[in-house]
Amino acid sequence: MIYILDACVLLAYYKGEKGSDKIKALINEALTKQSVIYIHSINLIEVYYHFLRILGKDKADIILEEIYKLPMTTVDSIDTVIFSETSRLKAQYAIPLGDAIGLATAIKLNGAFVTADYSDFKIIEKTESRSFFWFR
Repeated sequence: MIYILDACVLLAYYKGEKGSDKIKALINEALTKQSVIYIHSINLIEVYYHFLRILGKDKADIILEEIYKLPMTTVDSIDTVIFSETSRLKAQYAIPLGDAIGLATAIKLNGAFVTADYSDFKIIEKTESRSFFWFR
């Protein structure tokens, strides 16, 4: 299985929030090569600046180094597929830009978008045949 993470996934994981057990299970799947995990660099920026704001640079840097050790690949590019899907999703559903980029990455990679932001994605789940993994 292919999973693409929303920023809220890593925030919940590192804060020990509800659903962290499901995230840990996904990470264990990736460690044992049962699945593959991706995150777009824009979503990773959201994670980093959140911790930078609340914990300061030193602790945010430590968390970022820990994230880089996870069995996860960062998608750095915005190719034509991600560009067009992000634009379409943002225009059609008025979701936040980071969410649109993350979901567009999931569409490109044909994977499940892992999130807890049901309010942003419930309409997309109902109107499009997209795969979501709700960790809460």
